Parts: sequence; structure tokens; C-alpha cells
Amino acid sequence: MPDRPAVAACDVFFYVQHLLGIGHLQRAAVLAEAIQAAGLETWLITGGAMIKEVTIKGPKLVQLPPARALDAGFALVGEDDQPVSEDWKAERRKALLDAFAQARPRLVLIELFPFGRRQMRFELLPLLEAAQAARPRPFVATSLRDILNRQNKPEKAAWMIEVFERSFDLALVHGDPSFIPLEKSFPEAERISDRLQYTGYIVRPMEERANHVEPARDGAEILISAGGGAVGGRLLETGLAARDRTRLRTRPWRFVTGPNIPEERFQRLRRAAPHGVTVDRSRADFPRLLAECHLSVSQAGYNTVMEVLSLRKPAVLVPFSEGGESEQALRAHLLAKAGRCEVVAEEALSPGALAKAMDRAAEQSAGGAFQSPGIDLDGAHKTARILKRILEGGRDGDVA
Repeated sequence: MPDRPAVAACDVFFYVQHLLGIGHLQRAAVLAEAIQAAGLETWLITGGAMIKEVTIKGPKLVQLPPARALDAGFALVGEDDQPVSEDWKAERRKALLDAFAQARPRLVLIELFPFGRRQMRFELLPLLEAAQAARPRPFVATSLRDILNRQNKPEKAAWMIEVFERSFDLALVHGDPSFIPLEKSFPEAERISDRLQYTGYIVRPMEERANHVEPARDGAEILISAGGGAVGGRLLETGLAARDRTRLRTRPWRFVTGPNIPEERFQRLRRAAPHGVTVDRSRADFPRLLAECHLSVSQAGYNTVMEVLSLRKPAVLVPFSEGGESEQALRAHLLAKAGRCEVVAEEALSPGALAKAMDRAAEQSAGGAFQSPGIDLDGAHKTARILKRILEGGRDGDVA
């Protein structure tokens, strides 16, 4: 690649790919807006279909030909829900590299890779090569959630470390080491500890979460949500069946299924909902619903859990564990150990078990639990400050 002009079109070139749910895109949107607000021109490169429930204000949005996963097998499909071809991969790779050449970024930020999203290495390894060849070379960082999925094959973990050490300057861990150090889920992180920096958890700004709203004591809802919805159908159906078994049955109940739930399953849930139960596919005001609810029941994805903690809401978590996924189970286990939630394992999920957990969470809340999260939730602003310091010359990015 020939040398590029020294003048950059953007400061931060931020790549994110969501496949099954919408949490990765939601978190990236909050982070990109914080980086832009810090005075850094930001391009957000998204490889999944845009979701109307996720708004992005400020950063420039670059949409690649969208891909997603149909199930927990995480095989890539295109907009037609057919497996992607080598020609499709070549087209997308070209689109990504063209965007990079146009952006001439000072800093490249890649969400999860190489510690996840191995499906995208057909385009991300060439992007890293382009970054290495560029003059001046941009700073390269990865953006990680608090927990990585456990690697049962040592060669996979070794590959991740090798790619990171060869191509990345820094790993930004969006978590709090006093709660969950990265080594808890990825012991090999000790090898790159000199290039790790914790930012705190990323949560939407206070005004967007609307947590100043006081719920009506008698009318506050039971809120059962399934994130993006692609893998939450069983939780929603079990929640509906649990309603008559819990002391909370007289309250209004609301189910938010997520935009990716299959239409047939969504309609079946709606038909089964009795009086006093509302079923929505999605809600643009979900932060307000969460702020006002009496009790939250959800999976244990990063975004929803941190929203619940920041709002100090009683919660029941049913961590997604299909296909060997371990991230949510570990997060839920540690929160339950700290007395911050009730947990029902996916394999133990039944109407009776869920009803009992909901009653326990409500009782604990009435007794004064859930008052202080005790976890650093300023991750978006801290990340922006770290990146700004790097681009101002402090390449280690240390921020007090």
C-alpha cells in the first residue's frame, strides 16, 4: 500500500460486528458517541444489519454488506439468510479496506477480535495488515467486554495471543477488575497484562436511562426481556407460564421479545398472553421501562445486566448457555455470589423454578437489597479519555 497523506479524515475507525443479538451494536453505539463527544472524529463501521432500536448520533456510520448468524452455531449468512460465499467475502473485504483507505485513521479500534469474531478474520486480518503498512501507522486497539468465552482448545487461545501481540498495541477491557478480572474467563490474559487497560463498564448516559423516574408502587410492571430475541424464546414462554405461580401475578406484566424473535413465536406468545400481560416486539423507550419496573427478568448479557445494576433493580437472570457459551453464566454466577441477583440456569429453567426466583428477588428488594452496584460504570467516558490521551501523545493511554 502506498504511503497515505499525513492528514487523517478521522481520528478513530471503530469496527463492530453483531451476529446474534444487538448488544454488541448497542454498546458500540454508546462508546462511539462518547468518543465523538470527546472531540475525536469517529467513524463507526458496522457489519451487521442496522437495528431501528439502536440510534447513533454524531459518529459517521459506515454500513458494510450485512451478515448475521441464524443460531448459536454462528455460521455467517447474508441478507437472504443463505450462507455467505467467497465472492461475498471478497466484496465485503474490499468495502472495509476502501473505507479504511478513505478514513486514513489515527487509531483503529476493533470490537472483540482477535478474542472473538474469528468468523470475520477473512476481512479483519487484511485490515490489520493494512494498518501495519500505513504511514503513519495508526495505533491499534481491541475493545473487549468483561468476560470472554472460555477456549477449550489451547491452540485457539494461542492463536488469539499471537495475533494480538503481532498486530495490537492495547486491549481496552470494558469492565472492573475488582469485580471480574479478564483472567477469570481467559487465563492467558496474564501474558498480555502490560497491554491491558480496564475502563469500567459501558452504560448509557444517565439522562437516557431515565433512572430519575420513581415507579408507581402499586402499578410498576414485571419486565421480562430477551435482548435481540434470536435465542430468548424459551425464557419468554417460561416467564408467561410462571406468572400464575408467583406472588407477583397481580402486577402488570410486560414482555419485550426483541426484534429478532421469529414471527411465529412472537405471535404465539401474543395469543397466549392473558389480560394484564403486554407483549411488545421492541420498545424505543426500553430504558424508561427498565427504570420504572418492579422486577427485571432477562438473560445475562452485558448491556441489560449493567443497566439493571446501574438502576439498582431487583433481577432474575437466566444466562444463555447454548452452544457452549459461557460468558453469561459466569457473569450471572458472580453477581449472584455478590448478592446482586437471583439466577436460574438455562438447563434448570421451568415455570416453577422461575417463579420461586422471582419471588425471592422481590423479597430481597423489599428488604433493602440492590441499593449500591459497587462497580465502575463510567466506561464510555473513560474509554474516550484514554483514546484522546493516546492520540495526544501518551501512547500508554493511562488515565487517572
